[in-house]
Amino acid sequence: MFGRHRMYESSWEQRPFQKGDLKYVILGLVAEKPRHGYEIIRSLEERSHGFYAPSPGAVYPTLQFLEEAGYVTAAEHEGKKIYTVTEEGHRFLHEQKDFAEGIKKHMSDMWGAKGGGEARETMAELRRLGRLMRHHHWGRRSDPQKMARIREVISRACGEIEAIIEE
Repeated sequence: MFGRHRMYESSWEQRPFQKGDLKYVILGLVAEKPRHGYEIIRSLEERSHGFYAPSPGAVYPTLQFLEEAGYVTAAEHEGKKIYTVTEEGHRFLHEQKDFAEGIKKHMSDMWGAKGGGEARETMAELRRLGRLMRHHHWGRRSDPQKMARIREVISRACGEIEAIIEE
């Protein structure tokens, strides 16, 4: 129903998933434990060390599809829809085990331990920058001169990073 097993090539330029793969990933996460949509997004962001976070526009329609297919059920809890895998969902994952394992291996190759330490630390610094900007300037009138200086620093950093990548 979801497609055939594809060979993956690990590359930072490659898309994280092939078309239809997110269904397996989300179903696998829900099979680990019941989750709501934003937990799925956060889990994928954590597992990718910040390199990938699916949009709600990708996650929620996939959850709806999985529910309509009978692979998950949804129940309201504290104002959130919590998704739980069904027996049919477990059976499907078992039947598609080789394909699902291929996707997991691809994820591990892209975001696993190999080179992950430096990547994790780099992404942590980017998140730190984002928090800093949100904390000090979000929703407030900020000093236009300071913001211009900050933009210049970020622009220079981007240029230097591009040069490093192109080496």
